[in-house]
Amino acid sequence: MKALFLSLLCTISFASLAQNNIVIHLDGQTNDISGQTHTVVAPTSASFDIPFDVINNTGSAAQWRITRKQLSVPVGWTDALCWGHSTDPFGGTCYSSGQMNTNPWTSPGSQSVLFTINDGEYGKMKISIDPEDNTFGQAHYRFYITPNGLTMLDSVDLVVDYVAATKPTLKEELSITVAPNPSTEYVNIQFSGADQLNLKMVDALGNVITREVLTSNRKINVSDLNSGVYFLVFEASGSKSITRKLVVRH
Repeated sequence: MKALFLSLLCTISFASLAQNNIVIHLDGQTNDISGQTHTVVAPTSASFDIPFDVINNTGSAAQWRITRKQLSVPVGWTDALCWGHSTDPFGGTCYSSGQMNTNPWTSPGSQSVLFTINDGEYGKMKISIDPEDNTFGQAHYRFYITPNGLTMLDSVDLVVDYVAATKPTLKEELSITVAPNPSTEYVNIQFSGADQLNLKMVDALGNVITREVLTSNRKINVSDLNSGVYFLVFEASGSKSITRKLVVRH
């Protein structure tokens, strides 16, 4: 009887993940791979991205979060994730490997990062994988769609193969310069080591002043800001976020 009960329990738990009203597919494709496994070969030892679309066909609005579970990952490999509404020009909120430091890990549930996906809309889930240069092998991840980090509505597995035949490439170190600092009217931002950066400016109280995507060096007008301390948070795919303190003085 106990064995039968456990069997039924496992069946019920598995069935709870079979949600036909949630569709997951690779960005730019249409095949639903929810509940399935997507396998990729790492192109190099450098960090690379795998973007997914998570479509809401439930008939009502949802505020989903992502739970990442590392089922089997070689030592030294790291992963990062961005999650946001499909219309978000910044690609949503990105979390570095340093922030995703538990297994399993669930994206935060604070109002500052939650967003609503109405019926028929979809969210973007961009996964970044960074294999250790000389640690060849296979990594297996599972990404759950969840409203609260406890109830798992649907999932997709990602398997990454990194084989010895792949030629390692050196990654340029991300470098960011903010000057002049302190600043009165303008601040120049120069960076190298990334094609683009997500920039978020935050005041001393944690309020987000502005967000933008930088694709080249940028000159920002700070003359309208109150004198005080601000924080510039830079995020690039596959890299840890970098924060620079900016002092505005009029």
